[in-house]
Amino acid sequence: MKPSIKPSNPHFSSGPCSKRPGYDVNNLDISTLGRSHRSSIGKEALGQTCSKTKALLKLPEDYRVGVVPASDTGAVEMTLWSMLGERNVDILAWETFGKTWVADIKNQLKLEGVREFIADYGVLPDLSQANFDNDVVFTWNGTTSGVRVPNGDWIPDDRKGLTICDATSAVFAMELPWGKLDVVTFSWQKVLGGEGAHGMLILSPRAVARLESYTPPWPLPKIFRMTKNGKLIEGIFRGETINTPSMLCVADYLDALNWVEQMGGVDASIARCKANLKAVKAFVDQHDWIHFLAEDPATLSETSICLSLDGGEAKVKALVKLLEEEGVAYDIASYRDAPIGIRIWGGATVEASDVACLMQWIGWAYEQV
Repeated sequence: MKPSIKPSNPHFSSGPCSKRPGYDVNNLDISTLGRSHRSSIGKEALGQTCSKTKALLKLPEDYRVGVVPASDTGAVEMTLWSMLGERNVDILAWETFGKTWVADIKNQLKLEGVREFIADYGVLPDLSQANFDNDVVFTWNGTTSGVRVPNGDWIPDDRKGLTICDATSAVFAMELPWGKLDVVTFSWQKVLGGEGAHGMLILSPRAVARLESYTPPWPLPKIFRMTKNGKLIEGIFRGETINTPSMLCVADYLDALNWVEQMGGVDASIARCKANLKAVKAFVDQHDWIHFLAEDPATLSETSICLSLDGGEAKVKALVKLLEEEGVAYDIASYRDAPIGIRIWGGATVEASDVACLMQWIGWAYEQV
């Protein structure tokens, strides 16, 4: 039968992602609007994005957090262009964005001594092949495949190279072994449902040492430069951004951070993501026509939950269209490069009750098509 109750929030897009429960743009602190981001009030707000992020994520004291241009992509690119080249590089990729970093390192930077370990959608490459005498580049969570690294046990503490981790759909959603990660990038638009165009860059002391001891042989555009006269530009990690940010987006992100703080911190946001995956798993376990794209249950993503459906591409597209027409779920088609299927965002701003409700509608829509 057709379900009688719809999700209270039909926004299941994987980016930009749903706003937090109870969000109201009218409640944002917009005292910074129309003010310079270099003013005292502007720098204080931007400084809070760094300090509150660090505190809520429970980062090591000597780690730095900065706001950078161009979302997660900008944070990754400035890292690759600023830090790589001193050592050989190992890249691990198993979905679209990981493969993008492979292409950039090989075709744009044209580095020698690059080893790539590529896996198909649904599985991880053999993590044990990574040589940590080299710099190692990888995503923590495959946003377009629904496959995540299960833990950090494969990363040694006595590594010589840097670990560079694109964790945009994992930060605030999954437990991350910060001491094993030298560079971590993410964006506001993912797990906290913030606005786009701004990236976050987290650096360990080892990453800072690389920046201060190594100068790449290629020119760097202004928005990639993190050092001056061989020293880290510390202001970047106190809210003195490289280029002009949107102060409205800053206010929006601070609202999201306050929400995380009020509900109990990062442990609470991680728990919400796990509950969302649990709701999907309960449905999948009861139906033989729907399957996780991830083949190993230990690698199931709590945020970008990717599913395949029996019946072929035309029926999957019809199902997605039907759910949108019913006002039940928006933007749940799989990523354009990924295998045909659906992708449900299970980040912290999504309610598990809405996910459970959505799954019942997916069951009804599947029977219709």
